[in-house]
Amino acid sequence: MSEENKTNEAEEVQNVAAEVETVEAPATEEKAPKAAKVETKKVEEAEEAFDWEAFEKKGFGEGYSRKKREELAAIYEDTLTTIDEKNVVSATIVSINDRDLVLNIGFKSDGLVSASEFRDTPGLKVGDQVEVYIEEQENSLGQLVLSRRKAKIVKAWELIQGSYENDKVIEGMVKRRTKGGLIVDVFGIESFLPGSQIDVKPIRDFDVFVGKKMEVKVVKINYTNDNVVVSHKVLIEKDLEQQKAEILENLEKGQVLEGVIKNMTNFGVFIDLGGVDGLLHITDISWGRINDPAEVLSLDEKVNVVVLDFDDDKKRISLGMKQLTEHPWDKLEATIEIGSKVKGSIVNVADYGAFLELFPGVEGLIHVSEMSWSQHLRNPQDFIKIGDELEAVVLTLDREERKMSLGIKQLTEDPWTKSNVLTKYGVGTNHRGVVRNLTNFGLFIELEEGIDGLVHVSDLSWTKKIKHPSEFVKVGEELEVQVLELDIENRRLALGHKQLEENPWDTFQTVFKPGSVHKSTVISKNDKGATLELPYGLEGIVTNKHLKKADETEVAVGETEDFVVIEFSKDDKRIVLSHTNTHTTPAPSEKPAKKEPRKASAKTNNDAEVSTLGDLDALTALKAEMEDNTKKANAAKKAAETKKAKAKADDAPADEA
Repeated sequence: MSEENKTNEAEEVQNVAAEVETVEAPATEEKAPKAAKVETKKVEEAEEAFDWEAFEKKGFGEGYSRKKREELAAIYEDTLTTIDEKNVVSATIVSINDRDLVLNIGFKSDGLVSASEFRDTPGLKVGDQVEVYIEEQENSLGQLVLSRRKAKIVKAWELIQGSYENDKVIEGMVKRRTKGGLIVDVFGIESFLPGSQIDVKPIRDFDVFVGKKMEVKVVKINYTNDNVVVSHKVLIEKDLEQQKAEILENLEKGQVLEGVIKNMTNFGVFIDLGGVDGLLHITDISWGRINDPAEVLSLDEKVNVVVLDFDDDKKRISLGMKQLTEHPWDKLEATIEIGSKVKGSIVNVADYGAFLELFPGVEGLIHVSEMSWSQHLRNPQDFIKIGDELEAVVLTLDREERKMSLGIKQLTEDPWTKSNVLTKYGVGTNHRGVVRNLTNFGLFIELEEGIDGLVHVSDLSWTKKIKHPSEFVKVGEELEVQVLELDIENRRLALGHKQLEENPWDTFQTVFKPGSVHKSTVISKNDKGATLELPYGLEGIVTNKHLKKADETEVAVGETEDFVVIEFSKDDKRIVLSHTNTHTTPAPSEKPAKKEPRKASAKTNNDAEVSTLGDLDALTALKAEMEDNTKKANAAKKAAETKKAKAKADDAPADEA
C-alpha cells in the first residue's frame, strides 16, 4: 500500500471518530432535539460507507515492519511500572482536595486515597512522596485501589519483626490499662505489656503509666492472632545485672545493706537489695512477737537489714532487722529471779500453755499444768485469752538461754497443804463433786479446785453391771460420793458412790438362796448360755443345758419362765439359775449340800417360802432406796438400824421357845 493511501485511510478514520465524538458530546434537549437526530443519521451513513472489512484485512499498523512494531511496543512498555498487589510502594501526590488525594505509583492509572488516612501527617503538598498499600490493580470499576492505613500496618509489622529479630529497643506510647497489664502503641500496632513485665518489682497502680512513653522490647509475636507482647522489665534487668553481680561478689554474713520492700507475705517480707532479693522472716523483724509483718512494715519502704545467712550459690539470702538493735533480754532487771512476781500481757495461747510478754522481746511460758492446782489438764483457753493482763510467779530462769517459765496457780495456796484436808476429806466422809473425766476403769471427780478423786467403775452400783462409766454418768454432771481412801503424800483420793447405800446383797442372800424359784425373763443369749432379768434389778446366768423345757425345747429370748436358784455368790455378786431343774430331778452335783428327808425337805421349802414372803416388804423398801441415787448416807444408815431392830424382835420368841 502506498503512503498516499495510508494517509487517506488515517484521515478517514479520524473523521469518523470526530463525528462519533460530536454525536456523543453532551447536548441539551432544549437546544435542538431534531438536530441530534440528523447528526445520528449522518454517523450511521458514515459507518455504512466505511469499508471496515477492508480495514481489518489490511490490519492496523500494516505500514510498520515487525522490528519497528517491537521497538514501539518496548518503548510503550517502558512507560508503565510493573506492580504487584498486596505490596507497599512509594507514591507521588498528584493533587489534593478536601476529600481525596490523587496518587501516582507509575501505573497506567492513578489511585485515590481518602484524605482521612493522612490525618497523622499534616502539611502534605503536591509532589510529596508517601507509602501506600496496593489492594487491587483494577476493581470492578476499572480503578486502582490504594490504602495508606494498610501500608502503615504492614510497615509497622515489618518494623516490629525487625526489632524482634535484632533485639532492638523501641519506644511505645501507653494507651490504656487492661486486665493483667497495659496496652502499648508500637508503630501503630497495639501490643500487650503484662504487669509482671513492667518492672522488676510488683506494680500495684498501672494507671500512672497511661499516656506516657515507655521503652520496650518485643518478646513474643503471635502471627495467628496478630498479637505482640513487649517487656520493659528486660531493660531494667540488664541494668541490674552488673549491680547484682557486684553485690553478690561482696556479700558477707553480718553485712548491713539497704533495701526496698517489694513483697509481703504472712511469713515475712522480700526485700530488693538492688537486683538481689532477700527474705526477712517474720521472726527476725522485731524482738517482740508480731502476727503480721504489715503491723510494723509497709510496701516500698526503705529499710536497713543485716545478712544472716546465704547458700553456696547465694540464691537464698536470709536477712534480719531486729539484730541491728540490742537484745531485750540484756535489759532484764537483775532483781528478777526465781520466786519473783512479774506482770505482763498474754501474746499467744497454745495447746500446751500460754506466753506472757513482760516487755517486747522478753516472754515466759505458763504451762497448762501451772495454771491450776487441778490434776486434770484442760485447754489453756479455759483459763486465759490473748490480751489478758496477768501476774505470775517466776518458776525457772535462764538468762543465757533467754528462757523463763512462769506459773499463776502459785499465787494461791496449794489445797493439799491446807491443815484441814485430813479432817475435811477423812475416810467415810460424804461429798458432792463435778465429773471432770471418764476412763475405761472409772471416773475422776473434782471436789474443789485442786482436789480430785477417782471413783472406780466397780464402786458405782451394787447391782448394775456397768461396763463403762458413761452408762452411769456424763462429764459435767454432779455426783455424790464417799471417801474410801486418802493419801495426802501422793495427792490421791479413792471415792465410791455405791457406798452411800447399804449393800443389798446381804438381803439378797436370803431371797435368792439355792432352791428358791423365781419368775425370770431371758434378755440375751450366747454360745455358753443366757442372761436373765431377776427381780430388784438383778441379773442371773443360765447355762445352755439348763434352758431346756419339758418338751425338750429351749427358753427363747423374751420368754418368762420359772427358774430355780442353783448357786448364789455374795462376794462375786453372781446368781446361777436353771429352768430345767423346775421339771426334772437335779443332778447330784447340783443338789443342796445338806440332804434332808423328803418330808423334812418339803417342810424346809415351805419355811423358806414363808420366810421369803415375809421379807417382801423389806425388799420393796430396799428397791426404792436403790433407785434413789441421791439418797443421803444418813437415811441409809437409819434404814439399816431399823431392819436390825426388827430382826432382833422376830428372833426373840423363837429363842424363848
